[in-house]
Formats: sequence, structure tokens, C-alpha cells
Amino acid sequence: MRALTLLGIGCAAALAGCGVVKLVEPMEPAPWVQPGAPQPASDVESLLLYYQYVWKLPGPEAIREHEAAWHAFARANTDFNRVRLAMVLSRPGMAFTDDARAAGLLETVATHQGRLQALAVVLGASLKEQQRLAASAQELQQKLDALKSLERSMIERSR
Repeated sequence: MRALTLLGIGCAAALAGCGVVKLVEPMEPAPWVQPGAPQPASDVESLLLYYQYVWKLPGPEAIREHEAAWHAFARANTDFNRVRLAMVLSRPGMAFTDDARAAGLLETVATHQGRLQALAVVLGASLKEQQRLAASAQELQQKLDALKSLERSMIERSR
């Protein structure tokens, strides 16, 4: 009888603890993880694989991935989804590219302690460097155009 009471108390305690314990549901493999490859060991590893995946996508697939990243962020406003969306938004040459919004998302993650903080800092620095290089390239293009114009005018004068 005592064993049955202890078993009952143990089951009640275990069931009461079930509300506290978070059940982990098996997740579908992320599309950026190669089929048959082991699942990433951490969110950082998963996001690095995602970065590689996103930058290789052709235009139409990149647009679909942009929409998927926005939907994921709208559903769950997590650091993982912030970094994921920032990665998509920072891809140059796309209609949806928005470096300012990407920088803002990364800044949010980089300013508070978390497992993705270091990744957000590195990506933010990379994005700033990318923006600096783009501005420098634009400035150089303007100088080149001015030199071409000067050359044309000099040729026309010599005729």
C-alpha cells in the first residue's frame, strides 16, 4: 500500500512537472541544411549555413526566401529570426535590399547579451564595410565619369 502511495505521489509530481518542462518537437530540417548532412549544432552554425545558402540563391528563389524570412520574423520576433532577416535584407543587388533595416536588426541583437550577439556584431561590421566600399566605388565612378567628360571636351576642342 505504501509503495502504491509513493508511486501515486511520484506520478503526480512528474505530471505536475510536465507543465514546466518544455517539450521539444522534432523540427523539419531547415532548407539551408544539405540533405543528409548533420543538423547544425547551434543557432550560430545554422545561421552561417543560412548565410551561405541565401547568397547563392537565384533572383526568384531569393525573393521567396525574403518573404519566408519576413513571415518567420512576424511569427516569432526572436534574435534568430532578426539575424536571418538581416542576412536576406543585406544581400546586394536585390529589389528588397535594405541595408539600413538590416543594420537596425543586427544592432538590436548586438546590444544585448545572447548566444547570437557575437555573430550580429561581425555581420554588422561586415555590412558597414560593404556600405563603405559601395560609397567609395560610387565616388570613384563619379570621378571616372568626370574624367571621361573632360577627355571628350578636350577631343572636341582639338578638332
